[in-house]
Amino acid sequence: MKMDERKQRILQALILDYIATGDPVGSRTIAKKYKLGVSSATIRNEMADLEEMGLIEQPHTSAGRIPSQFGYRYYVDCLMEKKPLSEQVKKYIQDILSDKISEMEALIQLSSKLLSQLTNYTSLVMVPSLGKNKLTHIQLLPLDNNKVVLVVVLDNGHVEHRSLELPFPIRDEDVYYISQILNNNLQGLSIEKCKSGLLKTLYNELAQQKHFLNEIMEIIETALVAKDDHKVYLGGMLNMLEQPEFKDVDKVKDLLELLEEEKVLKDVLAGAGQETGIKVKIGSENPYEEMKNCSLITATYELDGKVIGTLGVLGPTRMEYSKAVSIVEFLTYALTEGLRKL
Repeated sequence: MKMDERKQRILQALILDYIATGDPVGSRTIAKKYKLGVSSATIRNEMADLEEMGLIEQPHTSAGRIPSQFGYRYYVDCLMEKKPLSEQVKKYIQDILSDKISEMEALIQLSSKLLSQLTNYTSLVMVPSLGKNKLTHIQLLPLDNNKVVLVVVLDNGHVEHRSLELPFPIRDEDVYYISQILNNNLQGLSIEKCKSGLLKTLYNELAQQKHFLNEIMEIIETALVAKDDHKVYLGGMLNMLEQPEFKDVDKVKDLLELLEEEKVLKDVLAGAGQETGIKVKIGSENPYEEMKNCSLITATYELDGKVIGTLGVLGPTRMEYSKAVSIVEFLTYALTEGLRKL
């Protein structure tokens, strides 16, 4: 769409004012606050043209105008200037994500909390499926006569550990022997392959410990195979209720119920994570009717150059896009760096 510079400046001023106040914007407000060098009457005429172009609209209860979904789209694609994060905020993010975190899932969960805290919107972060990753180490550690700890490490840095209390005593040398057999047979394999015919081989190797092996494999299956799916962390869901658009609980009820369905969250983030980079979906561009008054900003994060998950923020269409985009972008970078260091 071709638009002259004056219309662009008026549209940008109207959108920024509406984002800041939540109130419909009139020509006098723009003339007074934004110093565009033109009269209120000229602005009024230009706003009439913008309305005819479908970029702004007039709520029936007010003489002012508000951006349309198309107007927000034009603003994000053509007019928006990213709000740079201060060095203080960047350091805050990096310090928190590097604070004695040794497990991938904990790092991702913390990123979700940071995202909702810094934007005051609802955060969604998808944890990668573990099924395609490989086992790099399996360790059994003796605690006492009949208790051991099973530690499983994946090539993406994920660590799973469970304690096993056995109804019989076991010698330390037997624990280490079983560890060696498990590593020899399972190391370097994906979880899916661990579920195949390997059990028979392990039973032959550990003929004296079949009863114990059953428990070990059950733990591995419970801890890892059960997680062979994407998980989504949702943070700051109640932030929605702080937005003026959603003060009416009945109005937001359907949205809150939708966000409680994990399959929906996976669909939303899986759809947004098809390509790298920042993605902004506005209003009806989102896949569910309940999200028609919302915008979703997402980005993918990586490990070893491979996209492994998606994070994003969900807020009203009247969200502060420039700030939210900058936070999502930097947090994605910080999370990717954190995973690399793990």
